[in-house]
Amino acid sequence: MTHRIHATTTQRLNMAPDAVFDAWLDPVKVRIWLAAALQVAGLPGDIRQVQIEPHVGGSYLFSDFRNGMEARHWGRYLELERPHRLVFTWIVDESEAANPSKVTIDIQPDGDECIATITHEMDAAWIEFVSKTEQGWARMLTAIGVTQHW
Repeated sequence: MTHRIHATTTQRLNMAPDAVFDAWLDPVKVRIWLAAALQVAGLPGDIRQVQIEPHVGGSYLFSDFRNGMEARHWGRYLELERPHRLVFTWIVDESEAANPSKVTIDIQPDGDECIATITHEMDAAWIEFVSKTEQGWARMLTAIGVTQHW
């Protein structure tokens, strides 16, 4: 096994844990917050596909159109413990399929709100992208919080 590194981001969201959990598994909600997160990053937010099989072993595919091509992100769900934890593989290129990244989302209640932490475990070859990865996940959490009024 190769050496692994971690990118981590934590945010407080004005939402109950179950609402944050569900935002990751409902295709309609994913389209809304993912488009918003991409737009904040300066991308068009042109969502092409959101396919979700929300069970352990199930797969997902999120894609958007950017720079003249479809950018795809896919993987399999490893853990789904509603409303506190999601774990899934994260693949953006076929070459990563044999050694995918792993994303863990921990959601802890805090009164009427929650604290969400995303940890992206990846091959050490991606060390130059840790900060960019943390920023990307932070944008996604922010977008979930901003677009929460489904």
